[in-house]
Amino acid sequence: MGLLDLFGFRSKRKAALTAAIKGGAAIIDVREPSEFARGHCSGSVNIPLGSLESQLEEIKKKGQPLVTCCRSGMRSAQAKGILETAGLEVHNGGSWQNVRSILES
Repeated sequence: MGLLDLFGFRSKRKAALTAAIKGGAAIIDVREPSEFARGHCSGSVNIPLGSLESQLEEIKKKGQPLVTCCRSGMRSAQAKGILETAGLEVHNGGSWQNVRSILES
């Protein structure tokens, strides 16, 4: 058990992520289109990380909250930072498979 687990941080973050997904949050997959084409969550929108800032106005129209995902969670964490700086409520879903498992549960 790590320090973050000891204070319940991970379980609170997972609960907030699950609530956002189950509540209908818009899911943004920030992988490249070729990665997205090989598999993605139902209902997710593909906006590559490199295009995110140029798409902010379109993203804001999706409403809030938002969930970002990618292959491993690194790019989605970067995307979360960009979107939060723009004033949006965002959850890092980590991998797209993680988000899919929450959607399917």
